[in-house]
Amino acid sequence: MLLLIILASVIIAVEAMEMRRACEIKVSNAEKKKLEALVRGRKTAVRLAQRARIVLMAAAGMTNKDIAIELATDRQTADRWRRRFRQGGLPALEKDLPRGGRPSTLRDAKAALIIERTTQTKPLFATHWSSRTLAKELHLSHSMVHRVWRAAGLRPHLTRNFKLSTDRHFVEKLIDVVGLYLNPPEHALVLCADEKSQIQALNRTQPSLPMKKGRCGTRTHDYKRNGTTTLFAAIELAKGTLIGTCMPRHRHQEWIQFLEQINSETPEELDLHLIIDNYSTHKHKKVKAWLKRHPRFHIHFVPTSSSWLNLIERWFGIISEKLIRRGTYFNVKSLKDDIMGFMANHNQNPETFVWTAKVEDILKKVNRARVVLQMQPIA
Repeated sequence: MLLLIILASVIIAVEAMEMRRACEIKVSNAEKKKLEALVRGRKTAVRLAQRARIVLMAAAGMTNKDIAIELATDRQTADRWRRRFRQGGLPALEKDLPRGGRPSTLRDAKAALIIERTTQTKPLFATHWSSRTLAKELHLSHSMVHRVWRAAGLRPHLTRNFKLSTDRHFVEKLIDVVGLYLNPPEHALVLCADEKSQIQALNRTQPSLPMKKGRCGTRTHDYKRNGTTTLFAAIELAKGTLIGTCMPRHRHQEWIQFLEQINSETPEELDLHLIIDNYSTHKHKKVKAWLKRHPRFHIHFVPTSSSWLNLIERWFGIISEKLIRRGTYFNVKSLKDDIMGFMANHNQNPETFVWTAKVEDILKKVNRARVVLQMQPIA
């Protein structure tokens, strides 16, 4: 009898050790990319992003204890998602096991009403509902409204900007520009060009504090304006090299100067296909006269309200995010020096953008939006 008791105790101890021992996690390259995308994704739910971090740390060899400390959670949570990933892979991270207890019959009964009020009505003297204002309107708890919104994927406080082009020649221009991206002509360069106007040299009213562990960098909400500049830039799509300059204004005179710069900084034996927008400066009579004197320039206009077709806008977003938006400048010269330095650094190891969307796919997406807005679909 004593022997059986000892044997049972040993078995229990071994099982406890197995529970405490973290199981080994291995991820493939494809799984690693998907997990990293979940961690970086702006629209990823917080709990899903944390589960992806747990798996990535586990795959890197970290213990449950270290993961719990790093992510400010507990070892049981780290172990739970480590094991679920090992058993079910990526899909297991997105599934929560059903909880015990009685189902919420009140929430089920009120869910349709909450969704209907959220999507079809607005509160008095406001643009959208909050969970508390809607809860007060319906005599419910705000936590119930929040749970229904979360389950239905509703976030009334967020909006996304859009603009559909009404250009009568939308299809022709779309085919022209996308054709240059997907099948560039031989013995020619394709360049996307535009101006980024009114870049402000802003200086904060007090010194900013640097980032440190547990605290992000800080800066004052107010600033002093020290002048503006306009960035003229073009990206050559084959290699990704940039041609650019900063000028105080953005009239047709400055645009012609920029065209002269492009002309001088590209091989003279090659034709140049410039993708630009419909800004009136680009169509000025003096600009047209200059283009007639330089027949190697071929101009391709994107449709109106379709700046997303011009890839230089993507690069403008990068320089805004990485340099301009958080920069501090005492004068316009320091702003211009930083911009030109950013471009020079890019050209030392240039990277280009690769267009993959086909005309047919773009038109399908545009037509879906036009149908929703009760507009005539594009043939």
